[in-house]
Amino acid sequence: MSPTHRQALIEDHLLIENPQERLAAVVDRARRRPPLPADERTEARRVPGCVSQVWLVGELRDGRCHFRCDADGPLVKGLVAFLCDYFSGATPAEILADTTDPLAALDLLKNLSPTRQNGLASVRASIVSFAKSHLPA
Repeated sequence: MSPTHRQALIEDHLLIENPQERLAAVVDRARRRPPLPADERTEARRVPGCVSQVWLVGELRDGRCHFRCDADGPLVKGLVAFLCDYFSGATPAEILADTTDPLAALDLLKNLSPTRQNGLASVRASIVSFAKSHLPA
């Protein structure tokens, strides 16, 4: 996803003025996703630092990163899925250069507990780590 597409994803959600309704839309969007298959919900794909169980699958196709995820709760799944959507389609270099916190840009973090915010930071760190490990030589 190009920088303009990532910005458009944020802007589309900002059309919903109320942050609680925006959060509900993010969660609802993730509900329609199929869960990760059991063989992908492995300890190796579990994101460390999350109180909830969160699994992240990164793939590199045609020089672009693609992410799929799952979580054991609808709120966390919604937030993590939004991060996956935001960063999917970007090159590793684009991910590393992007300083936007898409969840903060949507004003979705202020009502989350510090523990949940830390878990989401761990998801972002896992995405960045995947991108670093797939930079072209």
